[in-house]
Parts: sequence; C-alpha cells; structure tokens
Amino acid sequence: MNDQLISVQEVSSAAEDLQARDTAEPIPEHIVEIVSDSGEGAQKCGQTFGIVSARMGNGVWTVEIIPAEIQPPARTPDGASGIRIRVGEALMTNMGNEANLVVAFNEQVLRSRLASSAYKAGTVVLLDNMWASDPSEDIRTQYSEALEEFAEFGLEVYELPIQTECLKVVPDPRKGKNMFVLGMLSHIYSRDTEQALNEIANIFSRKSEKVISTNQDLFRAGYVFAQKNVPYHYEISPSELADKSMVVMSGNQAVGLGVMASGMEMVSMYPITPATSASHYLADDFHLTGGFVHQAEDEIAAIGFAIGASYAGKTACTITSGPGIALKTEMISLASMAEIPLVIVNVQRGGPSTGLPTKVEQGDLLTTMFGAPGDSPKVIIAAATISECFHFVTLARRLAESFRIPVIVLTDANLATGVQPFERPEVTTDWFAAPVDQSDWDENVPAYDWDEETGLSARAIPGMRNGGYVLTGLAHNRHGKIAYDTTSNQEGSDMRSLKMATLAGTLNRPEIHGDADGDLLIVGWGSTLGTLEEAVDVARENGHKVSSIHLRFLSPMEPGLKDIFSRFKKVMTIEINYSDAANAPRISEENRRYAQLALLLRAHTLVDVDCWSVVSGHPLQPGNISRVIMDRVGEIGGDK
Repeated sequence: MNDQLISVQEVSSAAEDLQARDTAEPIPEHIVEIVSDSGEGAQKCGQTFGIVSARMGNGVWTVEIIPAEIQPPARTPDGASGIRIRVGEALMTNMGNEANLVVAFNEQVLRSRLASSAYKAGTVVLLDNMWASDPSEDIRTQYSEALEEFAEFGLEVYELPIQTECLKVVPDPRKGKNMFVLGMLSHIYSRDTEQALNEIANIFSRKSEKVISTNQDLFRAGYVFAQKNVPYHYEISPSELADKSMVVMSGNQAVGLGVMASGMEMVSMYPITPATSASHYLADDFHLTGGFVHQAEDEIAAIGFAIGASYAGKTACTITSGPGIALKTEMISLASMAEIPLVIVNVQRGGPSTGLPTKVEQGDLLTTMFGAPGDSPKVIIAAATISECFHFVTLARRLAESFRIPVIVLTDANLATGVQPFERPEVTTDWFAAPVDQSDWDENVPAYDWDEETGLSARAIPGMRNGGYVLTGLAHNRHGKIAYDTTSNQEGSDMRSLKMATLAGTLNRPEIHGDADGDLLIVGWGSTLGTLEEAVDVARENGHKVSSIHLRFLSPMEPGLKDIFSRFKKVMTIEINYSDAANAPRISEENRRYAQLALLLRAHTLVDVDCWSVVSGHPLQPGNISRVIMDRVGEIGGDK
C-alpha cells in the first residue's frame, strides 16, 4: 500500500506547477460546505480549513451543521452533519447566503441543505460517487434519483471517486476521508500546505506518529487528486487582518479563555448542548491558571456549588443552556436576594422544552430577565461576536463583584460553534480579580449597608474577623436578619433595584450603523450583528434610508433609545425567536405576540416597535434580511 502514497515532493511539485501556470482565479470570497453522515469528520475538516485560512490572513466565519440526534441513521436528510465556512479578503461576520462549493460524502445529506435554502442554481457539488455502484439496488436508485433532482435544481454536480482514492491510503476511509477532502479544498483554494500539515499534527498530537503521518498522507493524496481532477482553482488574497496579531477560536473556547483571563478559579456545570465544549476546553487548560472545573450531578447542584464558592469570596461561574437556566431559576433568585456575585453563561439553543438542542435561537431573553419569583434584578449582556464572548466574561466578573449581583452573559449556538479570527487581546490587570479581602470587618457596619444614592454595599467575606452574617433567601434587613415587616422588605427591594439604575447611568448610548435618522431603524442583539449590518449596508447602497443599532446591555437597557427611535419613521427588531406575523390568521394588533426584544423595547420606550423573527433553527442569511428590509421600506414608502 505504501507505494501508492503521495509524497511531500509530489505536493510541492504540484503546487509549483500550478503557480507557474498561474491558473488560480482571484475571488473576493467563497462559501464552502462539507456535509456528511454524523461521525465522518466533516466538522473537523471544515474547522481545520477555517483555521488555516485565518492564519493565512483571510476573514473566516464557520457554522456547524449538527443533527439533533446523537447518532442519526446514515444516509438520511435529517442526519446531515457538517460545516459551512465563509472565507474572504475582508472580515467575515456571518454565514453569508447560498454556498458556492460543496463537498458531499453522500447525496441524501444534500437534500436537507437544499430544504434549508443553503444552495442556489450554479452551486458546485463535489459528490462521492461510491453510491452509484453500491450493492443495494435501493441505494443505487436513490443516488440516481437524487442526481436528477439536483440537475433540475441547477446544481453543478461532479461525481468523484473519493472513497476509492482514500482506499489507496487507508483500509477504512470513514476514519480519514475528511483529511483527504481537506487536501482537495487546500488545492482548490490555494491554501498553505505547510500550515495545513502542521494543523493536522496538532489535531492528532495525542495520537501515535503513525496516525499523524497517515492523516497527512491522506491530505497530500487529496491535494494532488484535486489538482488533477477538479477544474476549479481559486486565490483569496489576505485581508487587513494579516498585518495584525490574531487568535482563531470558537465562541465556547472564547468563553473558556475569558473565564481564565477574568481571574475566576472555578466553573461548575452540568453537560448540556451546545455549552458543553466550553467545559471541555476548560478541563484541558484551566489548571494552567490555577482553576478547576466541577462537573456536578445536575444543573441545580452546579449553580449551588458556584454560589457557595462565590459566597466564600471567589466569584465563580456556571455555564449552561436554556433548559439548564430553567432548572437554575430558584438559585439565580437566591443569588439576587442574598446579593452574591455570580457569573452565568447561557449558550442559547432552540426551544421550548428540549426543543432543538443543536440549533440556534435567541429564545431565552425573557426567561433570563423575568424567570424568577418576585423581583430578582440581574444584569444581562449579550455577546454579538466571538471576541465579545471573551471580553464579556471578564466584564461580567467585574460587574458581579462591583454590584453584588448575578450577571448573565447570553451567547448562542451560532457563536458557540462558529470559528472566527479576532485581534489578540492585550492582557491587562483590569481583567483580574483582586485578592480576597481578609482584613477585619468593622462590626458596626451591617452586612447590607446599602448606600442610599447607589444601592451598593461592601461585601463581607467568611473568614474576615467580625464579618460573619446570616445568608438567607428570605426577606431580610440591612443586618441580614430575617425580617417580614413592610419597611424592611420595601427597602431591600428598592436598594437591589437601585443598583440597576446606578449601572445604567454608566452605560453609553448604542452606536448607530448608518445615519442618525431615516425611514427604518433595525434593532438587533446577539449573534445576528454581522448579518443585520451586511443587509443594512446593501439597502443603503441602493439608496434607502435604513440604519441599525445592536444592543449588548439588555438589563439594564442602554440609554437614549427613545430619542434614537424618534428620528426614524419605523423601528423594528429582527430576532431569532418566535413572534406572530402581523398577517397571520386570527392575529390582530390586540393579540399579536411580539419578538422578545421588541416586547421589552415597546414597554421600555412606549414606541410602537415592530418585529420580524423566525425560529428556523438556522442563523440568519443577509439575503433574506435584505428582502425583509425592502418589504418594510416599501410599506412605509421610504424614498430612494
């Protein structure tokens, strides 16, 4: 078998030959998908392609395609697994529209992507042709019928013997086909082969040298195969990012890195999709900064452990998703009442109930804000980029300690699994937690010595001489003593709320993307930032008076919103959560359900904020949002 392997010299020769012939077509960007059955490594292939591209100075954004079931049936549309990579000369901020090129390990997984409007007429499909000669007549029939369907749709399908070529290198291509495809894509998009080979070595660094070399052989075989058999060769120039010091990671990795950078020393969590990979990342590296991950027996135990650690003096963090937030609700309320600093990261997914565990949604805003008995103030901030997934965790720790309050950082499945380069953060001491104060506590100062102007109070730490006090979730007075009288309960509620107003007074007005006045203002939050701004830019280029703002602080709200809204004829949110369409059956102005941010903004500003939202389980595409914007501009008669 070894005499059939592709050597390093052959790859280098192929690359030099291509360079000499100058066959690469310059393009500004492309969207690539790799789709397969679950377990065939398509995501690892795409992540590696994205990392190599980012290190070459390109802008990159990835979106994982994850089936809802852990091990779905093979060769079924619902079992499609894979990844989308948008790579270009400029900074990539979203998944883009329809794909330009797709590598498919079987034809059935393509059907689910067609149903998701992921492809267009002219999308190039490189399809493994092993199924055309499958022993099963049913599979051969499915394959031929699918090809007819794809041709009718307008896909440009190239049937390639990917399985056959991999068999020249390994006895089981299911365990290596992804690296062969990585080689193909590296030729097609003129990727740096040395970077790719080094990344393969990193991926398999905990395996044997034989595993590493075999996967590198598969990469080389795929590279040379594409050079000889695929009639596409592109060049994407580096962006301005190439001149900067960049890091490349997913949102969950950024959250984990933010935990370590913040000085927090403990994360307690229970595994839940799509938050779990954050704990995997921390479990590998947290010990290097003196921290540890506690895997609790359930979600309630996880937050209880974190609250206990925070009460002891070191603010802790718990990471979860929507169903976990539901279980943690009572404990979040306890942290609010007892004024214990706590950082909670909620990686949102589709709901309700178990919902869509692997899909994106922005459905937890109202739950995180109001899902507690009585009035339980908490700070809620929403990351809009992978960089913010890092920085907002360090910010959350500072806010939690300064205001003695739970702080919830909202991300979502789109950010969690997406990979993007961003400028390497410069370490600053402002990130780090101060040492635990163990000086004597003034016994004349009560445990909740609320300042009448700010609602803030100093924090007593167990172990401080004279610092002991009663910790309770019951109504209490300034001394932490249980108190059911009207005055104590009202004062405690007033002071906890006053902290939110104090924080609100420190916030800046949101920046407006576009002009400060016009026909239509789009308001968004979370991971939709890049999509909304790209769609707004298209509308503006076409002469329409459209602008957008993107909110990060959702509780308390950022200031100046009513004034900003007053300068536009129409204001609307675009969100990934449920709302009734205005023209839906039985829906009227009186009973219409609004998207979650729209509902809050209507109450907060008393402005008639409209909304458009979907719960498709997929990230928003700029093209779809452009159409929504044009519909609204047409309704209000916006001028060009």
